[in-house]
Amino acid sequence: MSDGNFKGLRVLALESRRAPEISKLIANSGGEPLVVPSVKEVPLESNAEALEFARELDSGRLEMVIFMTGVGVRLLTQVVARLYSPEHFAERLKKVVVVARGPKPIGALRDLGVLVNMTVPEPNTWHDLIAEFDRRKQEFPLHGKRVALQEYGSPNSELIAALENRGAIVTAVPVYEWTLPDGIEPLKAAVAKVIAGEVSVLLVTSSVQVRHLFKVARDMGRDESLRKAFKKVVIASIGPLTSEEIRHQGLNVDFEPSHPKMGFLVQETAQRSNELLDAKRGPL
Repeated sequence: MSDGNFKGLRVLALESRRAPEISKLIANSGGEPLVVPSVKEVPLESNAEALEFARELDSGRLEMVIFMTGVGVRLLTQVVARLYSPEHFAERLKKVVVVARGPKPIGALRDLGVLVNMTVPEPNTWHDLIAEFDRRKQEFPLHGKRVALQEYGSPNSELIAALENRGAIVTAVPVYEWTLPDGIEPLKAAVAKVIAGEVSVLLVTSSVQVRHLFKVARDMGRDESLRKAFKKVVIASIGPLTSEEIRHQGLNVDFEPSHPKMGFLVQETAQRSNELLDAKRGPL
């Protein structure tokens, strides 16, 4: 075991909104941070579904709303403001069952003055959401219920199918989509650094980060070289869904933290990094 310190290893993180935070965490844990934004969250140009959701909520035709992300809560509130004030929106939400996938939507709803009726246990995946509905089906039945689902980034057809299989009448409410950042030169440079063996640890906090990294690598014609280079890099994932995408890209996941939080990811990876790196590269 290491002493809980990266010991000067260069650590690549693909964080965007929380780039300064993860950079500081890496540096405080003894690593050399290489933080490269990989995602841009873009509000959908057409918000017809969100406005229709607002009307349905206002008319009392919805019985449950599931919020998946904190950013989604805030953007949805902004869209709904075209029709109703945030106070009016909050009052309408108080009349339905409100479900939040994790701490970020809970915090955003709290800021809006809305209490959450059902939360999802860690690691807060959509599988955990469905499992919690199954566990509490007497308290929060889905059969015949008109449910609005705030989507994030891209549609989750598996989640919608799981809700509908339990009898819910689901209305998907897309709020924003994920695109590559406006400038991808830093991502190209990161690909080159990994291939050159200049990165020792990769921290991944969402599935879309690794998808975008490999999209850029494919466009460079270097995706196979990147995949090969990652065999000598410690890959740490924040949780199961992100790990699933990492494996889908043909990589191995070396570490998941005890809790799916950025602080735990950085600190616990730092503790294990040198041991894991020795196992992948062989001790120097």
